[in-house]
Parts: sequence; C-alpha cells; structure tokens
Amino acid sequence: MPPSKPRRAEASKKRKLVETTEILAALQFGPKQRNEIAAYSLLALLDLRPESSWAEAQAPLRGITPIIDFIASAYGVRYAPNTRETIRDEAVKFFVQTGMLLRNPDDPHRPTNSGKTVYQIEPSALALFRTFGKPGWPSALKHYPASREGLKHEIARKRNLARVPVRLPDGSQVTLSPGGQNPLIKAIIELFCPAFAPGGIVIYIGDTENKFVHLETDSLKSLGVTLDSAAKMPDVIVHYVEKNWLLLIEAVTSAGPVDGKRRKELKELFGGCRAGLVFVTAFETRRAMQSFLSQIAWESEVWIAEDPDHMIHFNGERFLGPYPDAAAE
Repeated sequence: MPPSKPRRAEASKKRKLVETTEILAALQFGPKQRNEIAAYSLLALLDLRPESSWAEAQAPLRGITPIIDFIASAYGVRYAPNTRETIRDEAVKFFVQTGMLLRNPDDPHRPTNSGKTVYQIEPSALALFRTFGKPGWPSALKHYPASREGLKHEIARKRNLARVPVRLPDGSQVTLSPGGQNPLIKAIIELFCPAFAPGGIVIYIGDTENKFVHLETDSLKSLGVTLDSAAKMPDVIVHYVEKNWLLLIEAVTSAGPVDGKRRKELKELFGGCRAGLVFVTAFETRRAMQSFLSQIAWESEVWIAEDPDHMIHFNGERFLGPYPDAAAE
C-alpha cells in the first residue's frame, strides 16, 4: 500500500533538510552554521519547497521576517519573532561573510541596521546549488571556492567604494558606511564644525557598522572623561578648544533627538568633564525636524544641514554655549 500523502510530504521535508545540511557541510560551514535554523534559512533564500528539485532553486530578495514566514509556510516550522537575531547571527551573517549571500544588492547604500535590509543568493552560489544531486556537483563544488574568494574581494572593493569619506578639521580622513545618518554626520563634521566650532577637535564619530570608527581616547581623558565601551554615545563629539566646550551632537534621520531624557543621560555620562557641555541635535532639513519639535529639550541647540550657517536655540539665553547646569567646574 503506497504511503499516505501527509507521510510523503513529511519525508520530503526531512530529505530536504538532510540534503541542505550536507551541502553546508560540503561548503565547510561549522556546526553552528549547518544546524536546522541555518538549513531552513538557506532553503528560504533559495525559495525551495520540500517537493522542489535543486535545479529549481531561485534567488529572491528576502529579509529576515520573510525568511521566517517562508519556513513556516513551506516546512511548517514556526519561529517566534524573537528568533530574528538568532537567524541573522547564526546563519545569515556567516553566509554573507563567505560571499555566498549578498546583502542589499538592490540598494548598496541601505544602512546595515535598516529594517528594509534584504539578502540574495550570489549568482555563482546559485549555479552551484542547482547542480546538487547531479553528476556535475563534485566538479562544481571543487571549483566554487576559487570563485567565492574572487567574489569576496569584489564585494569588499564595492563596499569600500560606497563608503562615505569625511574630512576632519585637521585634514585627516575617515570613511563611514553608506546610507542612514552618515551623510548627515559628514555634514556635521564638514559644515557645522568650521562654522560653530572653528579649530575644534573631533573626538568621536559613531558609525552603524563600527561604533568607534573614530575615537580620540587621550583627548577625552585629558578632559576627565572615561567612557565604557557599552556607553550610549552621541553620534559626534567635538571639543571646541577655544571656548573649552564639549559639543555632544546627535544626528537625527529617524530617531534619537536630544530630548529631556537624552539630555539628562548625556549630562550624567559626561558628568566629570572639565569642559562645558553643549547639547546639539542635527537634522538634514527643516521638514525632517518638524516631527521632533515637541521632543527637543530646552537648554539645547538644533542645527539643520540645509541651512548650515544658522542655529536654533531652545530657550537660548546665550549663543551656543553650556548652560549653568552643564558648565565646566
């Protein structure tokens, strides 16, 4: 008597999972990257259902949530929303690092931490997967590592080309990851600083890919500040040496202005500073500022990149300076 349809379907699911794990092992992924979550994630990225053949593999653009949805729909395995980080960290991240998976190929300038981030199987990897179970698989597997190494170098080259160059006041240069708030950070360094903190020292710049892309630790220490690596830093810190002010600047494109709570946090974080604290929120445009107006803290400043020669002073009894509660001791 032939097996029932549900039993055949279950057997197909198990077989696909076993085959995917075998492929990941052949590609020399470690145990954590060839577990069940990784295997199901790869099947989702290949759009392969249990009954599909490997020759039918595709390369759709998929984010983490669509990956979870596909696994639930095709394989009946339901991962909770709080497993998103697990899927990203134990599977997708390693696939990207090896060049097997492309991140945001539709928009290389999309920030790494964007909720719209998508992934896609790289073309030569897709061609390899389509040969699994066929006579050409061993040969394709043998030649794939060489093409993957070349691809990794090309991805790194394109990523470097897309980075945002920022020239510091001392003439040196740093580069930031593309997209997000980093173009605004570039404007802060190159437009705000010369106008409102001439001769200032850029002590810190944060980046979505590297929190400490630029940090002058000795400069902070000389001001009496020692920060923990886990501290919630402002986006930019500038020491206006002439007036001995420490400008704590938040670059806002979607969230994070200096509101009352954030002003208090920053004041406490830099409580031992021997320079007066100035709290600044930066926006790209007036329109971008509008939805945050009710949140901006009193005794703080607002700068808008499209009008770089002007400042907005909230309760500004003085022109861009520390208030009594944040003055140098």
